[in-house]
Amino acid sequence: MLKVVLFLVGSLVADLTRAITADGRPHGNMMRPPSVPLIEVDGPLGPVVSRNGTQLPPYNQTFFFDQLVDHNDPSRGTFKQRFWHTWEFYESGGPIILMTPGETNADGYANSYLTNRTINGQIAQQHSGSAIILEHRFYGLSNPIDNLKSESLKLHTIQQAIDDLEYFTKNVVLPQPDGDQLTPDKAPWVLVGGSYSGALTSWTMVNKPGLFAAGYASSAVVEAILDFWQYFEPEREHMPQNCSADVQAAIAHIDKVFSGTNNTAIQEIKELFGLGDMTHLDDVAGALRNNLWDWQSLQPTSGNNTEFFKFCDALEVKNGVSAPAEGWGLDHALQAWGNHWTTGGYLARLCGSGSTEVCLGTYDPTQAYYTDTSIDNSNRAWFWIVCNEVGYLQEGAPSGHPSLVTRLVQPPYDLRQCQFMFPDAFPKPPVVNISGTNTAYKGWDVQIQNIFFANGMRDPWRDATISAESRNVASTPQQPIGLGDGFHCSDLSTASGLVDPTILTVQKAALASIKTWLANWKPSATSDGGRIPAPGSGSGTIPKGRTSTAPTKPISVWNRAPGKV
Repeated sequence: MLKVVLFLVGSLVADLTRAITADGRPHGNMMRPPSVPLIEVDGPLGPVVSRNGTQLPPYNQTFFFDQLVDHNDPSRGTFKQRFWHTWEFYESGGPIILMTPGETNADGYANSYLTNRTINGQIAQQHSGSAIILEHRFYGLSNPIDNLKSESLKLHTIQQAIDDLEYFTKNVVLPQPDGDQLTPDKAPWVLVGGSYSGALTSWTMVNKPGLFAAGYASSAVVEAILDFWQYFEPEREHMPQNCSADVQAAIAHIDKVFSGTNNTAIQEIKELFGLGDMTHLDDVAGALRNNLWDWQSLQPTSGNNTEFFKFCDALEVKNGVSAPAEGWGLDHALQAWGNHWTTGGYLARLCGSGSTEVCLGTYDPTQAYYTDTSIDNSNRAWFWIVCNEVGYLQEGAPSGHPSLVTRLVQPPYDLRQCQFMFPDAFPKPPVVNISGTNTAYKGWDVQIQNIFFANGMRDPWRDATISAESRNVASTPQQPIGLGDGFHCSDLSTASGLVDPTILTVQKAALASIKTWLANWKPSATSDGGRIPAPGSGSGTIPKGRTSTAPTKPISVWNRAPGKV
């Protein structure tokens, strides 16, 4: 049985020593990153065998590549970048399928994303290719510098990540037949990504034209947006309408009370949710976003026993009877929502037995959430990109527009957290360079060849993708767009296509497009094989992919908490 898992946490592998919330997150009032779902495989995978009968290393065998620390200054040397690889389906002349999961520790992705349980493996199987999972710089254990301080994170940019992909493709020696003869001029490479890494697929193909023979970008958040209040719009449109109506009524009331001067009424609401000791009202109201963020954990394979549907059932099922489309109304909804947090156990599941102020408060710059600069802290590494290049701040809707979440949380709320987390970089609230990102990598205006965009109508990140409601981007044979009824990155999962025919249609269309593009690919003639000599080495010396002992830093167990579906 396959399970698609999208944790409530930006880092899919959280170091338990830094976790504050019961589900392993470093903070309970953090925005959701655009993460690639982890597809968990139950039971043993068995031996991996190639088509010629050779027994191969297990999917989770870790390899290391000597990646440049700084592509602008190769003299700074290299660092060990982790990757996972299999040539289970490979035959001579086949493509190389490359994916980075993006803003997370990549350990654990190989058991599914190297196999035909995902679109990656389907492409490899269809075209007799091999597959690679590459860990993104500054996530997990692939760190150019051994800390996540602001000075180190200057090397953590979209462009450096793009350059990593180029340098890897042109220099890696893969542990497979002809592994030293598979540079992009000699073999076709296919770049696959989802969410942020889906955007990275588009951005890379814009920035490095011709490097990849084809691309597949799932739920690709190509457009950087500062105030991304639209994050909650697909949810508002597709969640049960009675639940939507009651949530809107309750949050509008909470905002009204919290914006007033009736301290008794304010305290009553705080106590209702078990947050009576919290100091800042925007933290209290912002914390209620957690129930709406749970939507990002849904997949077509989820079923109804998920945190999100438990929440809606708590509001809308009364004495065994479901509310009509307009909901039960404010009084019932507010009390039921509060009960869900207290007697229903949601607050305990979210924050454990710890202090709610530590779990949900954002005004103490001495919290470990802000000060922890050790590696394998995906939330911190992602927040650096948020504060500098992409935004994606998930706030309440503008006045006059329906909103599922509080309007008390606006961009200054999150930009203040950038200052707390990176005080030396941001003595004042940062001006996020979203215009620079969208100009450099084309955002919604991307027009390139041989990339397939796959999106889902129910994806909370939809309005940052090329299928945004505000856009009308045409699907073309060179740049097809497949839009199914899925959630976030649903089309990456083979299992999702088996239960949702609209997703299967998208997957089939993508495979057909990639088949055409690969059939038309031709090798190019270069005198050096496309390779880039390693810094400080003789001409022709290249970094190699190789197996070695993993770093000594322990990797925490996978979280299995409310985000599991």
